[in-house]
Amino acid sequence: MAFNTLLVEDKDGIRRITLNRPDKLNALNRETLTELHAAFSDAATDASVRVVVLTGAGPKAFVAGADIAEMNGLSPAQARDFSAHGQALMTRIERLGKPVIARLNGFALGGGLELAMACHLRIAADTAKVGQPEINLGLVPGFGGTQRLLRLAGRGVALELCLLGAPINAERAAGLGVVTKVVPADQLDAEVDALASQLANSAPLALRGILDAIVLGGEAPIDSGLDHETQVFAVTFSTQDMKEGTDAFLARRKPSFTGR
Repeated sequence: MAFNTLLVEDKDGIRRITLNRPDKLNALNRETLTELHAAFSDAATDASVRVVVLTGAGPKAFVAGADIAEMNGLSPAQARDFSAHGQALMTRIERLGKPVIARLNGFALGGGLELAMACHLRIAADTAKVGQPEINLGLVPGFGGTQRLLRLAGRGVALELCLLGAPINAERAAGLGVVTKVVPADQLDAEVDALASQLANSAPLALRGILDAIVLGGEAPIDSGLDHETQVFAVTFSTQDMKEGTDAFLARRKPSFTGR
């Protein structure tokens, strides 16, 4: 599948999707959102893909935000559709059923942070900065920033970042739970590659079950969430991967999971 704003490559069960608008700091416009929808739809249905790494081209930005030049001309009705399109993408990523790692190589601001928060893990270079600066433009976050930030880091953090609009560095973001891990910039690729490889060699059906239990079950009342966990736990006992994993543990060997 050919894209104008993305680069896509596969290696050893890992699909790497790179937003490729470095001259615009990988800002999200309608074309990029549409192509990301297609790229993640394809990743969901491609059985050879075990994990997705999402990053931005160039040394400066993961995604510096939505494309302000494009947004400036939107009517309220068009803005509503743009927001809904972006939110649908974030939900698609969050509910992919396969782990998605955000490789934060630089600025992740506005729509960039919203995109990162839709991913399951966020690994940041120590030079990265994140934030929700929409207030500085007279705007409200439109791709789920208020809601995912609230759920990820709590009310106080969501209010601070959204009301003040100031970016924070990667170290503070990690301390607040917004970022999973911070590493020196020159170690970012090695860290992300190691993590992606670990996940690519894990049991795919168990990974999906964990993601569903946390992402979907976590939004339900606890009794419903616990019931969902029990159902997913039971289903894993019907898989070859469960048999392989337990046999390997007892035999003290490395398991080989096939996703069956």
